[in-house]
Amino acid sequence: MSEARARPLSNAGAAPLEASLEALLSQVALGNRAAFETLYRETSSRLFGICLRVLPQRAEAEEVLQEVFTSVWRNASQFQPTRAAAMSWLGIMARNKAIDRLRTLPPDTRRTALEFAAELEDQSASPSQQAEALTDRERLEHCLEQLEPRRRSLIRQAFFAGLTYDELAVRLDAPLGSVKSWIRRGLLQLRACLEP
Repeated sequence: MSEARARPLSNAGAAPLEASLEALLSQVALGNRAAFETLYRETSSRLFGICLRVLPQRAEAEEVLQEVFTSVWRNASQFQPTRAAAMSWLGIMARNKAIDRLRTLPPDTRRTALEFAAELEDQSASPSQQAEALTDRERLEHCLEQLEPRRRSLIRQAFFAGLTYDELAVRLDAPLGSVKSWIRRGLLQLRACLEP
């Protein structure tokens, strides 16, 4: 049973990336090493990219990536798909660990892209900001559930898992123009639902 779930995602057929990552994380939580290797293979390049955008040195980013996967191995059971998408959970972990590492570096080696300067300041949200974010997330989830399943899945994969339109078209074996159209229509429905 666990071996079937540990196959690479590219062989998973039409199963959405997010569902496959969730399945892999649940297997990792049970100590399945094959699932852990597959999870690493499928997500490490994206997570490494996150680390590289925050940290000025490649060696530091590589060390942080190793820390991320050590944490995933130890804490996969803490993942809750109802609270966050699998790729979002992994990405946030990578980003936070990279920022923590950046803060430990000597000031003269902390050079990073200007776009991340604001993120290096106090990142804790006030209670009112946290409540507002939770309300926004609940509204978004409610509106996503109103969408036709294909559009909902495409929007989740494009905006939460970071897949490109081209990648989605290949996964669905559908024309690129159709994928773009489905996502655009879904976004229009979302906007209508989210507007007061």
